[in-house]
Amino acid sequence: MTDLASADFFSDPALAQDPYAYFDALREQNPVFREPHQGVVAVTGYQEVMAAFKDHATFSAVNAIGGPFPPLPFTPEGDDISEQIEAHRHLFPIHEHMVVMDPPAHEKARSLLSKLLTPRRLKENEDFMWKLVDQQIDQFIDNGRCEFLSEYAKPFATSAIIDLLGVPEEDRPEFLAALGAERPDGNRVGALDGEAVGLDPLQYLDDRFLGYLAARRADPHDDVLSGMAAALYPDGSTPELIELVKPATFLFAAGQETVTKLLSAAVQVLGDNPEYQDRLRENPDGVPTFIEEALRMHSPTKVDFRLVRKTTELGGVHLPAGTVVMLCLGAANRDPRKFDDPHEFRPDRKNVREHIAFGRGIHTCAGAPLARVEGQITVRRLLDRMSEIRIDEDFHGPAGARNYAYEPTFLLRGLTQLHIEFDRAL
Repeated sequence: MTDLASADFFSDPALAQDPYAYFDALREQNPVFREPHQGVVAVTGYQEVMAAFKDHATFSAVNAIGGPFPPLPFTPEGDDISEQIEAHRHLFPIHEHMVVMDPPAHEKARSLLSKLLTPRRLKENEDFMWKLVDQQIDQFIDNGRCEFLSEYAKPFATSAIIDLLGVPEEDRPEFLAALGAERPDGNRVGALDGEAVGLDPLQYLDDRFLGYLAARRADPHDDVLSGMAAALYPDGSTPELIELVKPATFLFAAGQETVTKLLSAAVQVLGDNPEYQDRLRENPDGVPTFIEEALRMHSPTKVDFRLVRKTTELGGVHLPAGTVVMLCLGAANRDPRKFDDPHEFRPDRKNVREHIAFGRGIHTCAGAPLARVEGQITVRRLLDRMSEIRIDEDFHGPAGARNYAYEPTFLLRGLTQLHIEFDRAL
């Protein structure tokens, strides 16, 4: 186990495919452990990850996406580097997005998003998804098989968030095509960890939404985009248009990525454990906890990063100001001190909802309610319309010896493909 703890999490392709033994090895060393390659302190314990998430005064989110890449744009000096962080914030990756902001800027940006994600809007979006799910399944149900990510998960997740954000009906096909949700060749929108892609989805989305909101400010309609364009900060001041665009576009890009991964993980579990198909058909009320356990076991975001703003201690380990901390969500969700038999899929566990796949504290994922509904609707309708869902052995091998490929990234975890076969329900 000690040898495994010395592996390079950031470049070892085997760890990108299966990080869980590595996370266990680190936790056995110490739930707060300095890995030897990038000097990053990896936090694999549930309690310790929670403590860091909730202490935003000590742990800055400024490096949440990049972690140690690129290196810090300054040399930390002293036991409180708050002023250095603020002076160099514009040099960190995607600094203009809410996910890497600290208070008070974070609250201001989040307040604009909350104007969009109202209970009424989420309910309207849920109604849309109940229609969307059948339209998507209709496209392949007669084939008896599909590649689930390209034929269902990606177009469904993209269409759901296109609707939530009020993209006009006539523009939706263009969004689907531009964001790679129409291509059945395995291409995808770029991951958020710097992978080279042909299209920058955030730039595309920024440009389109900037155009929409400028038009709605000049000529308001009775629609979601006009509501966004008219949103004010809590103090009554009017945001710049780009300040309205950024929270919406990041929700869009991040939501599409992570929901696609959640949906495919849930269906993978159904295919590998057919007994759950029967159980959930008999008891559809069990679908929500099934989704929660899928989130715990297959957290779409493997790690999140923080920068120690003020010299502190976590899990008994001294952390000088300037330390890059890697909060391992996938590890915390399988911490045996928190979850019994953590590598077993058990949706009936009493604390199933206490996972932290969506983070905690002020940076809890804003799209979490949306993702949960997408997962529940998808599983319910697949089970309604298919009498048996099977993993395609021609692509993934037989039960007990499956061959699944995951995205080769240290930040996100998700299948690259999921081929399934099914019988149509009578």
